[in-house]
Amino acid sequence: MAKVLVVDDEPNIVLSLEFLMEQAGFEVVTAEDGEQALARVNDSQPDLLLLDISLPGISGFDVLERLRSEAATAQLPIIMLTAHGRDVEREKGMALGADDYITKPFSTQSLVEKVKALLIEEQP
Repeated sequence: MAKVLVVDDEPNIVLSLEFLMEQAGFEVVTAEDGEQALARVNDSQPDLLLLDISLPGISGFDVLERLRSEAATAQLPIIMLTAHGRDVEREKGMALGADDYITKPFSTQSLVEKVKALLIEEQP
């Protein structure tokens, strides 16, 4: 069973994403800020991250940059989540190495399809 790390500081978003991913058949681990996200990546070694950009402390962009700079997590699939639909943020996330980008509110079906597609790509 693939493991998804959900990183968001809004409890309602975390709960809904956790439920959605579990319903889709994934194991779910959660984090509410950037520091916790980095710790969870090391502790639980997820197969994919759903990473909010606007986090307290270390931003989602900073988490993304740190993960991409380490050999062990350089290829980890990461989907950025944001309430901001601005193209500048999308471009920055993609430039830093995000695999995909979803603007809140998002289609649950579309998100599950993107997660499954990225996880299939990662299988040897």
